[in-house]
Amino acid sequence: MLGANLYNYVNVLDKAADASWTRLQVISNNLANVSTPHYKRKDVEFESYLKRELTKDGSLDHRVATADLDSLNSTIYTDNVSLSYRLDGNNVDIDTETSYQARTQIKYNAILDSMTSEFSRIRAVLGK
Repeated sequence: MLGANLYNYVNVLDKAADASWTRLQVISNNLANVSTPHYKRKDVEFESYLKRELTKDGSLDHRVATADLDSLNSTIYTDNVSLSYRLDGNNVDIDTETSYQARTQIKYNAILDSMTSEFSRIRAVLGK
């Protein structure tokens, strides 16, 4: 792990943390618009980009080392544009959004814990 690619794992985790943070903001916006007529829920795409980068040939270390970090930016999209749960055209379900919010918060915290562990390993190797 040491060498030119020392921080690659941290960089990938950083991208995942950014995506989770963005998803938390989008979910909060969805919840804020739960009563807005014709509002369509938004979501964040990131996992498919990460999967594409980390399912290439080679070991996990090699895949992380060669991951294109520029392609690991999350994108916000409107989900199920033609679907509505209510007569006013809104497709936000408060129960679904709150469960997504809880799941995303847990994921975000786990990513931050992983980043902390990675920095601890780096510090241990460097003898600090």
